[in-house]
Amino acid sequence: MTEQGNNKMNQAVLRCQALKKIYTEGPQDVEVLAGIDLDIHPGDRLAIIGSSGSGKTTLLNLLGGLDLPSEGRVELAGKSYADLSEKQRGFLRNRHLGFVYQFHHLLAEFTALENAAMPLLLRGETMDKAKASAMKLLERVNLAHRADHKPAELSGGERQRVALARALVGEPGCVLLDEPTGNLDQHTAAQVQDMIRELAENSGTAFVIVTHDPKLAMQQSRILRLDDGRLVEEHQPG
Repeated sequence: MTEQGNNKMNQAVLRCQALKKIYTEGPQDVEVLAGIDLDIHPGDRLAIIGSSGSGKTTLLNLLGGLDLPSEGRVELAGKSYADLSEKQRGFLRNRHLGFVYQFHHLLAEFTALENAAMPLLLRGETMDKAKASAMKLLERVNLAHRADHKPAELSGGERQRVALARALVGEPGCVLLDEPTGNLDQHTAAQVQDMIRELAENSGTAFVIVTHDPKLAMQQSRILRLDDGRLVEEHQPG
């Protein structure tokens, strides 16, 4: 790899520094995140684990710019969310981030193909080009034969695979996943994990996965536990 290529791989896709989140509940302030530093590089596969209510989803929302921190900063592709308007944050997310949630959040009135193409349509791509790219992703998740079906006509596992295709269609530098296998059977969950590994290794996409699934966590390159508002290295499978 060239020196330029090495430098690109060494640059963080997503970074947070001294990240804090404090909620006010009545007369009390509750500190959910207590100063988190984290760099996410191309090809990283990072699992974040922790007990319910520990702040994992809060952290994911901050990393995605869906919420702003009480203190600290988050940078995506070298740009701080705090320096951008909501419209600019949305523009930045559309080009550099993908999201996958436990519940698919597909649009009921659109087909699987249209749902998968949506990020590119929002980006201003033509319908034909967006659908062509989306179809390639549906083929990759073995759902090309269901492209014209709407979410209500798909199984839970199929809906989640459409959501994964939608997250990846724009070739983001990083994908944030919140309990992505929580509603999947073991076979489909294994397929999702295989895709994560393959894309991280061959496309350089980084993945940050919040999960309660120990099997999914153990298959990532790093595991961090969120405990008392701080991230602690739990395990590094290698």
